[in-house]
Amino acid sequence: MIEIANKTIGEIVAEDYRAASIFESFGIDFCCKGNRSVEDACSGKNINADEVHEKLNKLSVSAEGGIPDFASWPSDLLVDYIEKKHHRYVTDTTPVLQQFLEKLCNVHGGRHPELFEINRLFNESAGELAMHMKKEELIVFPYIRNMVKANGNHQEFSRAHFGTVENPIKVLMQEHTNEGERFSEISELSNNYTPPADGCTTYRVAYQMLEEFEKDLHLHIHLENNILFPQAALMEQKILA
Repeated sequence: MIEIANKTIGEIVAEDYRAASIFESFGIDFCCKGNRSVEDACSGKNINADEVHEKLNKLSVSAEGGIPDFASWPSDLLVDYIEKKHHRYVTDTTPVLQQFLEKLCNVHGGRHPELFEINRLFNESAGELAMHMKKEELIVFPYIRNMVKANGNHQEFSRAHFGTVENPIKVLMQEHTNEGERFSEISELSNNYTPPADGCTTYRVAYQMLEEFEKDLHLHIHLENNILFPQAALMEQKILA
């Protein structure tokens, strides 16, 4: 059983990522809005909090299913993982999805005009995510790696030009919220990624890829918002104390 008392949704998922699927089944955002309690999230959606607690309590620690304990990882390892797993996924998958969505608009847009809005939203997300990841890779992630080195070797460490790491983190978290909301729109427009009866193979593949993209983004954001960023803030406080 995972410990859920006095913890936010993000902290619960950080302790056991299998809890993410439970929150998703109730339509509760665990990544961009993970700083709420279960009760707060449920009251906002008219969900029975006792039902959520019951399902969470059934998660057995013995049935980990090979899911990494990300919260136990050192920050520099987590940074490497996010770059190589999630940033690379976005970079590799984006152009393929853009090609598929453009084709769908040309072939099926007349009968399914929602495709044009889905295409527009995804292209906006692609551009924003590209800039977002560069900020992380060129500014925040190197700073975190340097903190890990200084913390481990007791080296002198000076504050960055952006002041405290919490300043860029606030910007990045707001950008995470923006992308979460954008994909919520895409999900709604696509009927939760359900292709229409007249949808071709490309239609089905594109919607499946969009759904996978959103799930990867949710984990990506969770790892940063709920694990990496709090770790970085605490580490900086300790080093600069």
